[in-house]
Amino acid sequence: MNKRTLALLGATFVALIYGANFTIAKDVMPTYVKPYAFILIRVIGASILFWGLTFFGPKEKIELNDFPRIIAASLFGVAINQLSFFKGLSYTSPISASVIMVTAPIVVLILSAILLKERIEFKKVMGILIGLTGTSILILYGKDIQNSPNATLGNFLVFVNASSYAVYLIIVKKLISKYHAFTFIKWIYTFGLLFTLPFAIGEFNEINWRTIPTTIYYNIGFVVLFTTFLAYLINLMAMKELKPTTLSVFIYLQPLFASIIAISLQKDELNSIKLVSAVLIFIGVYLVTQKKVINNE
Repeated sequence: MNKRTLALLGATFVALIYGANFTIAKDVMPTYVKPYAFILIRVIGASILFWGLTFFGPKEKIELNDFPRIIAASLFGVAINQLSFFKGLSYTSPISASVIMVTAPIVVLILSAILLKERIEFKKVMGILIGLTGTSILILYGKDIQNSPNATLGNFLVFVNASSYAVYLIIVKKLISKYHAFTFIKWIYTFGLLFTLPFAIGEFNEINWRTIPTTIYYNIGFVVLFTTFLAYLINLMAMKELKPTTLSVFIYLQPLFASIIAISLQKDELNSIKLVSAVLIFIGVYLVTQKKVINNE
């Protein structure tokens, strides 16, 4: 199995984690832990884990002129990305949030053309549009969760999250081509911790740890270990082999995986609409991830 295939499999696994995260994180917020407090827990836990990887990674030193890029990556990839997502998710439903997330590949495609001078192939454009169509059908005809207190604001914040994640993919691409992921990811989360601390410390102090059920602690652990630590690490590894536009299109798989998980738990049912949506999403991912023979993608 070549490195590109492994990268594609890794990106698919990350999409599966994120697909589960919409429901798992929603169970925690805001009943037991408020959004910003949850982010602080997430960033502290991930920072400890990433610094722990230092003992297993290569002994590289980061050049001083690369720290501004690292700080920018932490601002867009940790602070703005996570604060806006969890706050938005607390206002809207997991399904609504998942469809807003699919705007990220479009933003990545545009930014890659502008900042990285990446040529936009017609095949990739078609793949994004087909995937977007499949995801939109899945959401528009799917079951949504009711009692969302402020869905409009929540959806806007999730869009901010999707856009900031797109910027992060562009920024971090040059870092991953220069350093091993273990070398700089700990710094991204360290600066991210500094950015999020002023926003989150108040809500963090309000947490009543004694009233949190054991199952919710498992949910928190999943978000820290899988959604944050493992997913970010696998994404960085995949980025060595894939362009930002290719990696970002796997966001389309998130609502599909979320539906599969719901069906397996007998919280939803399979129908023709979902089957058509699944086919369109996989066609879109296939078109965007196909490597052009004359290029080294």
